[in-house]
Amino acid sequence: MDNSLTIIKKYLEDSYQLADKQRKMGEKINAVASQCIKTLESGGKLIFMGNGGSASDSLHLSAELVGRFQKDRRALPAISLSSNISVITAIANDYGYENIFVKQIEALGNGNDLLIGISTSGLSENILRGLEFAVEKGIKTVGLTGKESIKMSKYCDIIINVPSTTAAMIQQSHITIGQLLCLLIEEHFFES
Repeated sequence: MDNSLTIIKKYLEDSYQLADKQRKMGEKINAVASQCIKTLESGGKLIFMGNGGSASDSLHLSAELVGRFQKDRRALPAISLSSNISVITAIANDYGYENIFVKQIEALGNGNDLLIGISTSGLSENILRGLEFAVEKGIKTVGLTGKESIKMSKYCDIIINVPSTTAAMIQQSHITIGQLLCLLIEEHFFES
């Protein structure tokens, strides 16, 4: 039991230290929120993609925008490319897993949209290919990744590197950033 309490204390202390560092990311988070707002105002949609836990974040954030975050209001156009298992497995089977997002962006994305790629490592081939394809198609791009992930930056108009190398901490930060984006978007469009 003592060991469990030590683990809990250390995890929460690491979380607290990361939260303190996140305060320095305010300008970047605001820049992403501004790009999201600009996209929605121009008739575009927010497109999220991720693998594993980042896929769950992708689903979570698109649901907050289509449904509601904190306010009862009209739906906002957002979609997760990590949600349709039939599409994902068909593309993976026919074109390779590395192309599961490229084919969906080809079908669903347009120049008014914003693609948000979430990758803890920043090295996921399907995320990198999706971002690269979006750039070629004239779609604005945002990346959420970890401290040492620089590969994504060459395909992102804006990238937020969470100041951590621990996957759990990076993922925790990504959902915090994502919920801040939802809050800022909702406040912009639906002020009380």
